[in-house]
Amino acid sequence: MLKALMPVAVYSISIFLNKEAFRSSTMANMLSISLGVAIAAYGEARFNTLGVVLQLGAVAFEATRLVLIQVLLSSKGITLNPITTLYYVSPCCLVFLTLPWAIVEFPLLRSTPAFHFDFLIFGTNSFCAFALNLAVFLLVGKTSALTMNVAGVVKDWLLIAFSWSVIRDTITTINLIGYGIAFLGVAFYNHVKLQALKAKEAQKKSAPNDEEARSLMEERISDGIGRKNDSQA
Repeated sequence: MLKALMPVAVYSISIFLNKEAFRSSTMANMLSISLGVAIAAYGEARFNTLGVVLQLGAVAFEATRLVLIQVLLSSKGITLNPITTLYYVSPCCLVFLTLPWAIVEFPLLRSTPAFHFDFLIFGTNSFCAFALNLAVFLLVGKTSALTMNVAGVVKDWLLIAFSWSVIRDTITTINLIGYGIAFLGVAFYNHVKLQALKAKEAQKKSAPNDEEARSLMEERISDGIGRKNDSQA
């Protein structure tokens, strides 16, 4: 549930990098999501401080990565489509992840006699990761990193519901209250975004009509001037 803090982190970093305009209503909305997440974390039955710190660090780094991707995809003079962006970003991810993998995970793999490399599992996981990154770049390029993360909160709720109903994980009443507050915050943000999108579409539709009316008015004025000159002549 701590991943629901991602919209707050993305919005804050976007403001810092001048990719989003500061709005008090949006910030209040983000803070309401943070409040819901804090309540849910407070009611966690198996709270672990180190796990929370690691997750918050992961949220901060992931938010920074997404905002920088948005900068790459939307900056003037830079024409990077999602495939090209993935072409440049993936090798960087490989380089930065190789060192912690070699220090943390590789010794554990070597000490496990039963470990063997499964090409089918590795290949399908790689394909899913490629498809996920491609979808992320497409969505960020068409909308924004903030919108993508707010939509991603729905995925987290589905994961929590699956864990509760199938795996029988423990969920307390305080957890549910926190989830409910965060849900209302995300639902309100989506409502505001939808209204803004409808207003933008209406403005685009009205723009051609305004242009036609302006052209018609200019033609009438020019015709009137031409008739006046003819009568004077």
